[in-house]
Amino acid sequence: MDIAALKADLAGIKVEDNPAIVQQKSRDFYWYSPVLKAQLEHVTADLVVSPKTESELISVLKACYRLGIPVTPRGTGTGNYGQAMPLSGGVVLSLADMNEIRVIAPGRVVTGPGAVISEIDKAARAHSAQELRIHPSTYHTASIGGFIAGGSGGVGSINWGGLRDFGNIIRLRVVTMEEEPRILELTGEDLHKVTHAYGTNGIISEVEMPLTAAYDWVDVIVGFDTFMDAARYGNALGLQDGLLTKLISPIAAPAPFTYFKRHQKFFRDGQSICLVTVAPHSLDAFLAFTRRWGAEIVFNAVTETDLKGLPPNFELSWNHTTLRALRVDPAITYLQVLYPFPHQIERIEKIHALIGDEMIGHLEFVRFDGNVTCFGLPMIRYTTEERLEEIIRLHEENGCPIFNPHRYTLEEGGMKQTDEIQLAFKREADPKGLLNPGKMIAWENPAYDYKSGKLFLFKGLQQAG
Repeated sequence: MDIAALKADLAGIKVEDNPAIVQQKSRDFYWYSPVLKAQLEHVTADLVVSPKTESELISVLKACYRLGIPVTPRGTGTGNYGQAMPLSGGVVLSLADMNEIRVIAPGRVVTGPGAVISEIDKAARAHSAQELRIHPSTYHTASIGGFIAGGSGGVGSINWGGLRDFGNIIRLRVVTMEEEPRILELTGEDLHKVTHAYGTNGIISEVEMPLTAAYDWVDVIVGFDTFMDAARYGNALGLQDGLLTKLISPIAAPAPFTYFKRHQKFFRDGQSICLVTVAPHSLDAFLAFTRRWGAEIVFNAVTETDLKGLPPNFELSWNHTTLRALRVDPAITYLQVLYPFPHQIERIEKIHALIGDEMIGHLEFVRFDGNVTCFGLPMIRYTTEERLEEIIRLHEENGCPIFNPHRYTLEEGGMKQTDEIQLAFKREADPKGLLNPGKMIAWENPAYDYKSGKLFLFKGLQQAG
């Protein structure tokens, strides 16, 4: 790769070639997985390029296309399985400087891809008491473009479902990787061409997202003697249509007492919990519902006098749960599981009884195809890759699909299939295959045919075959 020629072509655009910084910007949280840690430890780009405008972005893509240099787009690098790591070297395209918040209007916001999610909410709240519907637990660091390209759902999914669902993204502006890059405006069905595609088939240059009413959300933590008690309570709470919640996260002992160090004083050793975030106007009714269950309120942000140093509930949930476990026990890893409706409680109970203490339960209640069910992000006491694969097999044999966080390809993670429409769009928008190479198996290996026949996280536009 002629990096010197590329630098000359990019005069006036921000570039970084310091090897230590380039390596740091070439990484995400891949080390959550001991499997990926071994596979991706060596991965680094040759150069980091940071356009500030769409015209600079187009200049970068034109130059890289002419020189045949791979381009791996990146937001702020908060992904967990190597989605934005440059397997073929070349350029890491940092979109963090394309962070303008351009329009806030009733029910919608328009931003650059690099806008940090918490900053979008801050602006929308100040402008018109609105906020984004869904955000990841990396709220204060994740960019909106990175969330769309690599995420699936998060805090708020108990009300709104995931990014896969119609209406949760309004419009994307995308730049193609061609001799003369085109600018495409995608809406409706076409959005699925680039959502959760890891930037393999176009670079997002503008995002339009729906907004909803903002509230001064209240964090509450409910204590239970057993994980299944917490799970049943979380499921029942999710079904209470009159209670407005934003987060319902049952977590098994010993995680709360052992891993949530700043909250440890609120828990008993051996206690399971359910993290809840509730709208203030629903708080009294929520507390009445919880009393009816005979459950114990161990933390209530409204009545607690000293909140200094305590992270919000969302920073104990989703992938932050695993992060806090890893800080205490580096041998912990995790899985991503769907417990399909309507048998989610029975399947949770069965799989946890089958695997035992090797797996620490962690659920996130969501709406999935309109039904309340839950994802699992259980913490696994890792021993060997072979045992990890056996645990995955046990889940799938018992009706619990795994979206494998120990794989960096689209087909093995959230898609669970070859998406032929995304593949066709890549052929159109990235004919040389220079965008984030190595992440789409169907592109790298045209003979590949991944047909799981099972539930998958992203519906895609057309099943393979």
